[in-house]
Amino acid sequence: MNKKHIYLTLALGVFLAFTSQSFAQLQSPAPSPAAFVSQVVGFTKISIDYSSPAVKGRKVFGELEKYGVTWRAGANGPTMIEFSTPVSVGGKTLGAGKYSLFITPMESGDWTIHLNGKGNAVFAYMKDGGIDEEAMMKDDAVAIKVSPIPAPETFERLAYFISAEDNKVASVTFMWADVMLTFYVDTQVDQKIESFKGMF
Repeated sequence: MNKKHIYLTLALGVFLAFTSQSFAQLQSPAPSPAAFVSQVVGFTKISIDYSSPAVKGRKVFGELEKYGVTWRAGANGPTMIEFSTPVSVGGKTLGAGKYSLFITPMESGDWTIHLNGKGNAVFAYMKDGGIDEEAMMKDDAVAIKVSPIPAPETFERLAYFISAEDNKVASVTFMWADVMLTFYVDTQVDQKIESFKGMF
């Protein structure tokens, strides 16, 4: 075998080694991929960081996510909502920062959206195989009652949307399967303007 053939053989060997290593490192896509949505409303940036599970032919609410049981409103880690400035949610002022978001679905009547003031995962409240709802509610920065409405179409993947409305009050909408929930975030534009004026 001449030198040319030796070099070609070595080059082919190196190529195959790197290709095999690359395939070995290639993993399947995450079943619940990471997702992120952000919108500036008034003077406030609102961001939601979550993972997006799929329906996959399952009955979501009432079976996969049991009625009356609080869940993490996403998959993998906690769903987190962040406000860059103080805001008002459900008539309560919340400081700037991150809050974990939970949802308690109900078979009838309003559902509850919880913004956890400690940023805890819902699993931090596990007790005796279930959620200690009383301990969890003590850490709610705010809990909002929301009427679920039928989604305009079936959403295969869980998704959040933020709308600027009048650029003062944001609507935050959750959609998954056949359910849609919306709650409102007052970014306190007028109060911030008045506060700014008072500085001069």
